[in-house]
Amino acid sequence: MNDEPRSILLNTSNDALVVLAIRLICLGLLGYWTLILIRPFLTIIIWSAIITVALYPTFYWLSGVLHGRPAVAAFTITLVTLLLMLGPATWLGLSLAESVRTLTSQFGDGTIALPPPPQTVRSWPLIGNEAYKIWDLASTNLRALLTQAAPYLKPVGGTLLGAAGSLGINLLKFIAATIVSGFLFIPGPALVESIKNVLRHLAGARGAMFVDLSGATVRVVSRGVIGIAVIQALLAGIGLIAAGVPAAGVISFLVLFLGIVQIGPSIVLIPLIIWSWFAMDATAAFVFSLYMIPVNLLDNILRPLVMAKGLATPIWLTLIGVLGGTLVHGMIGLFVGPVVLSIAWQLVVAWTRSETLASEGTT
Repeated sequence: MNDEPRSILLNTSNDALVVLAIRLICLGLLGYWTLILIRPFLTIIIWSAIITVALYPTFYWLSGVLHGRPAVAAFTITLVTLLLMLGPATWLGLSLAESVRTLTSQFGDGTIALPPPPQTVRSWPLIGNEAYKIWDLASTNLRALLTQAAPYLKPVGGTLLGAAGSLGINLLKFIAATIVSGFLFIPGPALVESIKNVLRHLAGARGAMFVDLSGATVRVVSRGVIGIAVIQALLAGIGLIAAGVPAAGVISFLVLFLGIVQIGPSIVLIPLIIWSWFAMDATAAFVFSLYMIPVNLLDNILRPLVMAKGLATPIWLTLIGVLGGTLVHGMIGLFVGPVVLSIAWQLVVAWTRSETLASEGTT
């Protein structure tokens, strides 16, 4: 008599487990299918969300200045961002592509070399003759070395040329992400609240805290790291192109890369400033140095002001984000990668810290 109700309960529980498994499988298939459909646009979606979070305080302020007209504020911010991208950024991007094509052709025919020293080097006091001999010897040996290594360097040149060719596609992704971000400013608070509601079901009371922490991390990294690096690279590129420095696009990209990984562009710009006194006349070298020295120090001045109350992300993590993002998503991954890894890092730190505090409270 007692075995019959027990068998009924077992059958009922088994049926519930089967139904639960079917639901989970259906949800998993739906999620996987959704991911496949949005995967081609995933980078654009992530970058548009980053732009929206980073510029939302500006949008909120501009809406107040415009007496509560958020649509006009969103349109203005989107237009200004597009002008900044289509202006100096496109200029430097085309310069980078042209520099890469030139280097690739020189790799192919073995003509790339350190230029020979000008005769004016001999007139330098004390070190003129020795500097001329060393420079002339380096230019001769470098030319011979690269001529012999040209067949091995051709694959590298092909890779660089392919990367330069993808700049146009990445620029279109940037433009698309900027336009999409313009439509996210107004519904932004509602979207954030929806995400918090979802995370409350998954992480409890800490879900809302994680959303706020992610937003703060995006703003700090996008302004204090990526934003300053972009400004520094643009200013450096303008100076390089105006001075007629060869491979200005490549050097500007190195400034951008070193700025994002927080190493700083000094290892590129300081030798370049020294080189200008060898390759330019005194007046041009003085003007070039007078412009490039403040550009070189710009990150040291602005970053403490922007990130004084911000969140610290390890340099090695930023470097992994830059390299991994670039390898996976191309040029746009250079910006998306460090932001995503910084968010993950801060969430892990906050999670472990809260767990530690909780365990100390119980003891």
